[in-house]
Amino acid sequence: MTKLSLSGGAMLLAGILVAGSATVSLASSRDYEFQPVSPNVKQGQGSLFLVRLVDKRTGKPVPDAVVFTTRMDMAPEGMEMMTTPVETSSSTEPGVYAFKTDFTMAGGWRFKLAAKVQGEPDTVQGEIVLKATP
Repeated sequence: MTKLSLSGGAMLLAGILVAGSATVSLASSRDYEFQPVSPNVKQGQGSLFLVRLVDKRTGKPVPDAVVFTTRMDMAPEGMEMMTTPVETSSSTEPGVYAFKTDFTMAGGWRFKLAAKVQGEPDTVQGEIVLKATP
């Protein structure tokens, strides 16, 4: 009798855990997206551009991410090997990240970046295309 009581209790506990876990929604790195605040940037040295990190499930900006990898190149123009260094800059708007670079040529530039979002185990990666104009 005691054995049935324990196994029945264990089954009840397992059922509660399964039902409870079905309502938990875990995010993944695919739930986030980098977006240019403006796709058009000024050609020249020290040009500032802004990138917004958005939670696609809510549409809200994601503050306090740590951007740790950046690469700027001219892949949209067929010149992936043409790169320029990128510096982080300060932004006062939550979820918006500021960067500076030298857009040495007019045309399309691809910005690849990776970031850690608080509470997410995976790295969020993305790329955006910017258009430098004189």
